[in-house]
Amino acid sequence: MSTVKYTPRLADKYKKEVVPALMKKFSYKSIMQAPRLEKICLNRGVSGAVADKKLVDTSIDELTLITGQKAVSTISKKDISNFKLRKGIPIGARVTLRGEKMYEFLDRLISAALPRVRDFRGVNDKSFDGRGNYTLGITEQIIFPEVDIDKVNKITGMDITFVTTAQTNEEAYELLKELGLPFRNAKKD
Repeated sequence: MSTVKYTPRLADKYKKEVVPALMKKFSYKSIMQAPRLEKICLNRGVSGAVADKKLVDTSIDELTLITGQKAVSTISKKDISNFKLRKGIPIGARVTLRGEKMYEFLDRLISAALPRVRDFRGVNDKSFDGRGNYTLGITEQIIFPEVDIDKVNKITGMDITFVTTAQTNEEAYELLKELGLPFRNAKKD
């Protein structure tokens, strides 16, 4: 009985296509110099969480459903009287994906979720942070096929951050473009 180790489609693509393309473009001497995707962080602030605690639980359940990994609640760090916010109460949800789950989520995001966005023309190529990380804002959680639209009581968005080992924005842009993220103003080579 032979056991075949499963590798996600995008992890395979990264090794076979993306690394050689990045090495050629940036003339790296070693494959270890090629930037790689370290993790994907999903973060979601829940408006109205101060008044209704069930909103945070719903948000955690939805993020768990979307990513396939248990999400945790984010806790407020300080008191803000204007928002009726007290220190230590849950106000959002987050999850960090690495390894196989990260590549699986990215594959589903690119091939299933983003095409379901209304009037989709690509993601903004200006959301890099200067250190090779990219953040993508999504306005509706219902673009993910895992979310049942009938069970959604409130449409909220989330931030998805792609953390890479790239040193510059250009390297991170090329890495994410090669992995298949559809940028709006794809630069011509």
